[in-house]
Amino acid sequence: MRIGINPEKENKNLTIENYHRIIIPVYIPHFEGYFEEAFEIFKLCLQSLLKTVHTKTRITIYNNNCHPAVKDFIDAEFERSIYIDQVFHSKENLGKINAILAGSKGNLEPLITITDADVLFEQGWQAAVEDVFVHFPEAGMVGPVPNSRALTNFTSSTWFYGMFNGKLRFQKVLDPEAMHKFDVSLGNKELIYKSVHLEKYLVLNNKKKSGEAVVGCGHFVATIKRDVFDKGTNEPAFIKIVGGVESKFIDAPNDNLGYLRLATRKNYAFHMGNKKEQWMSDLFSNLTEETSNGIDINEIKDRKIGFFSRKIGLFILRLAYNKKTRPFILKRLGLPNPLNY
Repeated sequence: MRIGINPEKENKNLTIENYHRIIIPVYIPHFEGYFEEAFEIFKLCLQSLLKTVHTKTRITIYNNNCHPAVKDFIDAEFERSIYIDQVFHSKENLGKINAILAGSKGNLEPLITITDADVLFEQGWQAAVEDVFVHFPEAGMVGPVPNSRALTNFTSSTWFYGMFNGKLRFQKVLDPEAMHKFDVSLGNKELIYKSVHLEKYLVLNNKKKSGEAVVGCGHFVATIKRDVFDKGTNEPAFIKIVGGVESKFIDAPNDNLGYLRLATRKNYAFHMGNKKEQWMSDLFSNLTEETSNGIDINEIKDRKIGFFSRKIGLFILRLAYNKKTRPFILKRLGLPNPLNY
């Protein structure tokens, strides 16, 4: 039986004061082996994030069946911080992408940052990322960590823009030490960056607005226009991690919708991995409380590269990827020794 009318039916429209949502999936099932120091790393990640976000930010934490101690910590931070306004607890590990989809589909902010739980944020990362969106209305995905090897990863729209609307040129890497530190943090047997990758990366310039950004970015931390999630795919992910799942649900939709994939020239975040080191604590200790109110969200426009333009961009991208034509193209863009790149 129902008596009366639900007052919310009289107040149908939703409005939000914030414009930037951050989603953090967390999976720390225990504190042994690989996960021995993961809890301390996650604490540092969240604390650095809370110190560096502006007031128009809200944070979603998705607990993918973590240890009870981690759950208790998340709940305590939820009660303590005004910025953390959503917490999801799952009794099963549903994987990174499903956690991101759950957080993105149910929120209204036009910008959504996805981040792993082992990222250390630097002062000014948010302003730098949002500045790229302001200067490049066609940008759909912007990372705070430049990656000189990501120039041909789902960047057909970016290549078309660079060749016909902007300017592409290899420029000096601003912070090669940070890029090397990221490389080491991955724990691979072989480093992914050669010396040439630490010297030059491909930079896109916007002729009209004088903006610049590095072509391509990774997805361990990136800010994405919500359109990528709204129009990308309605399927769930049946793979928890790797296996191309992030490319299917994030990278490909961004490029297929006609958005640019870019990164800030300066490094504004670090991948910590699963072992805590002294430099992480040192960097965190230098952070100060962010007091900015962000920007006027109306400064960020939404434009896309058209269908036929993307086809041209895809052709250019294939030439830039092909072993025979790649050296010629990269040399034309200002890379002195393209054979080793």
